[in-house]
Amino acid sequence: MEFFQYDFMQRALAAGLITAFLCPLIGIFVVVRRQSLIGDGLGHIAFAGVAAGHLAGIYPMAGALLLTLGGAVGIELTRRRHAQYSDMGLAIIFYAGVAMAIIFSTMTKMPSSGLLSFLFGSIVTVSLQDVGLIAAAGLLVSGILFVWHKPLLLSSFNEDIANVSGIDTGRVNMIFSILTALVVVVGMTIVGILLVSALMIVPVAAAHSLRLGFKATLGWAVGFSVLSVTAGLLSSFYLDIAPGGTIVMTAIILYVLIAVVQTWRENKV
Repeated sequence: MEFFQYDFMQRALAAGLITAFLCPLIGIFVVVRRQSLIGDGLGHIAFAGVAAGHLAGIYPMAGALLLTLGGAVGIELTRRRHAQYSDMGLAIIFYAGVAMAIIFSTMTKMPSSGLLSFLFGSIVTVSLQDVGLIAAAGLLVSGILFVWHKPLLLSSFNEDIANVSGIDTGRVNMIFSILTALVVVVGMTIVGILLVSALMIVPVAAAHSLRLGFKATLGWAVGFSVLSVTAGLLSSFYLDIAPGGTIVMTAIILYVLIAVVQTWRENKV
């Protein structure tokens, strides 16, 4: 295939598949915890980190990672302080991210095209260094999720029962926030800061429509995510359109198709 003759598309596909695997792993817990907008909040922090990193003369993704990790910790600490209004912490970090992004983007001399590539994604410009960082982040997130799977699952469904069972929910929640921040930074390279939350949520929503168990839902979500990235990347290559938007729209089309089929089946029964 012509697609595989180009080195930049090979790198794009490798980075995309890693991200497609990671996003639902975190996304399914985000959905269970009813924090579907956390990706957007951290995304704005990541954008501020990109601008701040360029302003400080360091690798933009490193700046995004540092500031996003700080934002994740801030969300969790604020959530603990206002336990009955857990979305308040997310809102505060969201607005802080927007404000810092505006301030840093006006201070930096980074070209507007560079900032836009982080906002909307620029998968075709992914370097070998980016692929290496994405792969390392993928191994780290996957390993931690494997070790902390049961405590995270129980605390996501019912934090009170998790506490009674002896699980340190404070530590589990903090780890989850940090992992989410890592996935947001990884995903922004593929679909952009504005769309990374969609890749975490939409494949999970599509799999959830099948009304299966947790493990089966996770498996289908990963499959839908991989299909969305692969089909979206191929479509963007041959149609010469933006890959980030194409990937997310492919995921949304899958969700709509599955929802329509499931509704038809339920009405038929």
